Amino acid sequence: MFLGTYTPRLDEKGRLFLPAKYRDKLAHGLVVTRGQERCLYVFPMAEFERLATAMQSTPVSSKAVRDFQRVFLSGASDEVPDKQGRVVIPPALREYAGLSRDCTVIGTGNRAEIWDTAAWEEYLEKTEQAFSEQSEEVVPGLL
Repeated sequence: MFLGTYTPRLDEKGRLFLPAKYRDKLAHGLVVTRGQERCLYVFPMAEFERLATAMQSTPVSSKAVRDFQRVFLSGASDEVPDKQGRVVIPPALREYAGLSRDCTVIGTGNRAEIWDTAAWEEYLEKTEQAFSEQSEEVVPGLL
């Protein structure tokens, strides 16, 4: 499970140090792809394969499904971290997420997300208050 918030920096070659707590889970391969709100999703290879297989059972007659699959899968890049725990973020994905030198990596359970730090702070500022005031059940049966 991926948890927590980390602030690694992107180097001049587009490499990012994975948080130490995530490295074992991602050591044998990962997939980085476009995520919602202009962040990047990082999945362990097995989890990404599970998702991609599940997508194959969705109706291709649905335009929304086709659009989602195209954007999600066409941006996917399989990577293997180097011995120092760094992973290359391809230029097209860096551009999509607006990544600068300062990045924020957050854990969201089955995946990690990579954000430009300024974008993450702006997102959190907009959503944190609503989260703290949430009085209705968002995920049925959870809390």
